[in-house]
Amino acid sequence: MSASDTPPVRRHMERLAAEGIDVVRVTYPDLIGTERARDVLLDHLPSACDHGLAFCRAVYHTTPQGDVVPVTGGLDAGLPDICVRPDLDTLTPLPWEPGVATCLGDVTDPATGRPAPESPRDLLRAVLDRCGEHGLNPVVGPELEYFLCDADPGAPTGWRKYSDTQGVVYTAGLRADDDNHLLRTLRQLHAMNIGVSSGNHEFDGSQFEINLTHCDAMTAADRAFRFKSAVKELARKEGRLATFMAKPFNGAGGSGFHLHLSCTDDRGANAFDDPSAPYGLSTAGRHAVAGILAHAPALAALANPTVNSYKRFGPDTLAPWLVDWGLDNRSAMVRIPPERGAAARLELRLGDASANPYLLVAGTIAAALLGVLAGEEPPAPLEGYGYDTTKSPLLPMSLPAALDALEADTALTEVLGKDFTSSYLAYKRDEVERFQRHVTDWEFTEYAYHL
Repeated sequence: MSASDTPPVRRHMERLAAEGIDVVRVTYPDLIGTERARDVLLDHLPSACDHGLAFCRAVYHTTPQGDVVPVTGGLDAGLPDICVRPDLDTLTPLPWEPGVATCLGDVTDPATGRPAPESPRDLLRAVLDRCGEHGLNPVVGPELEYFLCDADPGAPTGWRKYSDTQGVVYTAGLRADDDNHLLRTLRQLHAMNIGVSSGNHEFDGSQFEINLTHCDAMTAADRAFRFKSAVKELARKEGRLATFMAKPFNGAGGSGFHLHLSCTDDRGANAFDDPSAPYGLSTAGRHAVAGILAHAPALAALANPTVNSYKRFGPDTLAPWLVDWGLDNRSAMVRIPPERGAAARLELRLGDASANPYLLVAGTIAAALLGVLAGEEPPAPLEGYGYDTTKSPLLPMSLPAALDALEADTALTEVLGKDFTSSYLAYKRDEVERFQRHVTDWEFTEYAYHL
């Protein structure tokens, strides 16, 4: 039976047609978490479900500037296909594009029939399967920050901050947002049904944070991926740039991707909560913290995935650059919020907004699972303001160091998969090499006149 003959596909098509939708945009994340997509006319949706949509596998190995990196399975294999099939359970209308609905796609390798090794969504799915084998069901709440920019042909980059207003951290309304960007964006995202709950202006001028509700880990990663794509698209419609780059401006802070993580057990109870245990955290909760601390250097390669990421770190940035944890302490890498009971959780503050949501969620959960399996306790929690290198070890302070740490962490890479890890390392090391060959504006300003 073809997809066009199955009741679910027919029901979806009838519903979409009744809503005036004639195009379905099938999307999926590439290796760095940007959106790849194809628009499919509604009449051709059954064929897309039956046969899939063919894309070149090297899309996973393509840089933001359009160059193909020589990663195994791409150029060396003659640029073969991957197959993307619409996941109709994720269908949702695009409020800002009348007549268009969007859904995520499931990616397979036609040669094997298995998930493509570089597919971030399938990597997370495999990690969650490992958790399920041990009776743990991760629950995730993402928090993402971004900067909004206006076009400025006179600026070196072509863009300037939307607003330079300072001292408006944790505000809403026109005081920090004279064009009501946040309010307009919240309403559009709410209509998209991706779990948006609230938002505010953040620390620096033109910086915003929008929160997503806690839910199962796969749904949370899907929502974070779609959220980033939607915010950027909404900005483009206004001739603006929304960037999730880790640190886009000198003289301003960076943008974080904080991840709240808990687990439920097979009975639905919070597996991290235990009022009688130290810190009110169960054995599993404490061991999960210990696992994240133990694998933090390798995790940085996924949480801080660009050359630019490491310019976000430094004293008094509130961006963690030491391996530590604390009770309701925002200067720690892992913070334990004060709530307990059903809300008991940890918050990983390591990630920056440029991280691929699927990889950050998968890596964090994999590290936590390894901690639970190892059964080790974390050290004493940080007290007071952190950033003291005599008390806590240093995280990698560059992308090359983080990539080396990931390669060396065989326990974590075994959970993530060797094929994925080798592809990711090859892709990112090419990024480092390209940057090291590039002459920056700073170098010209610093040296050209005097040397």
